[in-house]
Amino acid sequence: MQLGVIGLGRMGRIVVDRCLDAGHAVVAFDLSAEATARAEEAGAEAADSVADLCERLEGGVENGKRIWLMVPAGEAVDATLADLEPHLESEDVVVDGGNSHFEESVRRAEATEAAYLDCGTSGGPASAESGFSLMIGGPEPAYEALEPVFDAVATGPAGHDRMGPSGSGHYVKMVHNGVEYALMQAYGEGFELLHEGRYDLDLESVARTWNNGAVIRSWLLELCEEAFREEGTDLGDVDDYVAGGSTGTWTVREALEQEIALPIIYQALSERFGSRAPEEGRFSRRLSNRLRYGFGRHEIARRD
Repeated sequence: MQLGVIGLGRMGRIVVDRCLDAGHAVVAFDLSAEATARAEEAGAEAADSVADLCERLEGGVENGKRIWLMVPAGEAVDATLADLEPHLESEDVVVDGGNSHFEESVRRAEATEAAYLDCGTSGGPASAESGFSLMIGGPEPAYEALEPVFDAVATGPAGHDRMGPSGSGHYVKMVHNGVEYALMQAYGEGFELLHEGRYDLDLESVARTWNNGAVIRSWLLELCEEAFREEGTDLGDVDDYVAGGSTGTWTVREALEQEIALPIIYQALSERFGSRAPEEGRFSRRLSNRLRYGFGRHEIARRD
């Protein structure tokens, strides 16, 4: 299959590389000429504009163009769609693989000539080798048309599915991130008690032991083990500032609208916002800060 990829940052390059490894042809474009050149060196066909990318893709009534957007959520998505609009037809398929708000995805699906798939993407740069988890919303025929690409980008056929109509993919990813906040907070609080409690413990050893057969073993716990191994039991100079928060905020707002109680996710979001206050740092927040690097390679805020 031939796929156009717009946006060649960390996540976009993974989409390109995994598709190339699976034998798909990729036409790549980024506003950064250097990023486009690096994708070309990896085996993609380089485009110098959105219009050029569309011209290089095989179109026609039978197949149509397949285009994957991996650009920042918000205005960048709308700007890219505006550039694509003159080149799109009803047979084409556009995938938004970023963290867009689900209501924005519904609006874009209704306004776009092509079939529009909102694709929640989980795994972060750390999943470059194993593949992502993809939560996809939109028309079923469009999803089926892209299944070979989804198989390549995800961990395989079991790593992706169609969640439902337009917006549902980003909706599921929004709630996923709320759960992620809560899990990070739970691990952070548990290790804070172990760190400040009765015994002088090696927290890397604790995490490693829990990761082998314990009920609470998980990838996040593996990342806790990595954090203690690389930073030390006291987490060294890792600060307690925890960045991010938009998708958790969306989750809590949706819960309020639906009158669903999410006390744990709400508290985890509150702790994240609380980390920005000038006060003595909490160990749990410092671990959350480090965990965000583990799965997303987000910059680690460190103490001066």
